[in-house]
Amino acid sequence: MDTRTALLDSAERAARQRGYDGFSYANLARDVGIRKASIHHHFPTKADLALELVERYAATFADALADIAERPSNGAEKLRAYLGLYRDALAGGTQLCLCVAFSAGRESLSPPVLAVLNRFHADSIAWLEHVFASAKVDRSVSGVGDIGAEARATLALMEGAQLIARGAADLDQFNRATAAFAARLSPASRH
Repeated sequence: MDTRTALLDSAERAARQRGYDGFSYANLARDVGIRKASIHHHFPTKADLALELVERYAATFADALADIAERPSNGAEKLRAYLGLYRDALAGGTQLCLCVAFSAGRESLSPPVLAVLNRFHADSIAWLEHVFASAKVDRSVSGVGDIGAEARATLALMEGAQLIARGAADLDQFNRATAAFAARLSPASRH
C-alpha cells in the first residue's frame, strides 16, 4: 500500500471513531510510521486531507448504492441492504459513517468539504426516492406516502440511529432505533 492510501485509511479510521477534530497529523504520522512533515507532502493542509477523504468515501458509498440498485430485487430488499450499509458502518458501535462523523463536526470543515457532504446527502436522497418509487409500485414496503418525505426521513433515521448507537457504543441501539422502519420491509408488509 502506498503512503498516500495509508494516510487516507488511517485518517478515515480516526475520523470515524473520533470525528474530524479528534485526530491530528501527529496521530497519523505515528499510525503510518512516517514523520509528521512528510504528511504535508501528500496533504498540505488538514482541509486537503478531509476533502480527499470525503470524496473517496462518497464514491465508495455511491458504488455500494449502485450495486444494490443493480440487484434483481424489490424495493424492500434494496432498503434492507441500505439499512445494512449503515449498520455495518458502525463496526459494532465503535465508529460512524464518515459523512455522519463529519456532519456532526461541520463547524471545523472547509466549504469544499461541506459541499461534498451536501452532495452526498442529496445523492442519497435521490437514490432513496427512486427506491421508494419502486417500492410504491411493487408494494413491498408498507404505507409509502410522499416519496421525497420518505427518502429524507429514511436518511435522517439512518444517520440519527448511528449517532445514538455510537454514543452508547452499542449496535443494539441502532437496531432498536430502526426497528419500526425495518418492520415496514417485512414480507407481511406487502398486503
